[in-house]
Amino acid sequence: MRAAIVEAPGKVVVTTVPDPTPGPRDVVVSVASCGLCGTDLHILQGEFAPTLPIVPGHEFAGEVVGTGKDVTELAVGDLVAVDPSLHCHECRYCRSGRGNLCDRWAAIGVTVPGGAAEYAVAPVANCVKLPGHVDVKDAALIEPLSCAVRGYDVLSGNLGAEVLIYGSGTMGLMMLELAKRTGAASVDVLDVNPDRLATAGLLGCSGTAASAEELDRPGGWDIVIDATGNAKAIQDGLGRVAKGGTFLQFGVADYATTAVIEPYRIYNQEITITGSMAVLHSYERAAALFATGVLDPSVFISDRLPLEQYPQAVERFSAGQGRKIVVEP
Repeated sequence: MRAAIVEAPGKVVVTTVPDPTPGPRDVVVSVASCGLCGTDLHILQGEFAPTLPIVPGHEFAGEVVGTGKDVTELAVGDLVAVDPSLHCHECRYCRSGRGNLCDRWAAIGVTVPGGAAEYAVAPVANCVKLPGHVDVKDAALIEPLSCAVRGYDVLSGNLGAEVLIYGSGTMGLMMLELAKRTGAASVDVLDVNPDRLATAGLLGCSGTAASAEELDRPGGWDIVIDATGNAKAIQDGLGRVAKGGTFLQFGVADYATTAVIEPYRIYNQEITITGSMAVLHSYERAAALFATGVLDPSVFISDRLPLEQYPQAVERFSAGQGRKIVVEP
């Protein structure tokens, strides 16, 4: 089969590899679409993936074309979206229900071969069967949506909150859509990319700007979400949290990124600084939300490229062009 492979930091190629073989409780998925995200760029930089080479792609969906001998839940022909999370179920974090913090954390497309290929293997437990009205080529959006759902689990809801989101890429826009549905009084979005910012306006946010100063809210926002991983955005966002408010680090920063906090202000104004890591008990809920039309795929997916153009897709995404870019093997 054909697959994209990150061979070494900075080097990705599309080549022929052996077809995958399922284990007893695995299925083989013919990949219909596979999304790119910031994690894929980190893998290309030599971060996250413990060893290279690796077939990337943790956002994917497709058709079941093979099953292991002990699989009864799914059959050939079923359309599925795949939760990439692989937890050990043995460490203290897994045993306490915090599998996203697993001591032996692993993921399809990060530590084992993923969906940037014609075929991918996944445990049957990680597959969510899609209803008939969902286009499987759009269903690569379910995984990033499940991360956004996890983010709002961490925030625990706050009816009437004033929300500020840094970044109007795929994740920032998903956080916007969920904020609108979790009772936010207003949702403002910041981005230096005017094309992406225009999409936030199209989706109905309260305000858009290139910087927080333009929005004129001296008291700050109840909830500030960084969806960029950018050091300058994070630092600025920490200073925009209102008294009693929360800062959520949602974007994936480079390992070397740092920010300065003000301990007295955190204490005196009871500010919460927290993070949200990947997926946790949120994939099935994201699939259900997606099936209701919570996202418009035509707005979120800007580019659909063939698998052979995976290197070009990475270049486009790295340059900040488009929104969600998917490859369709």
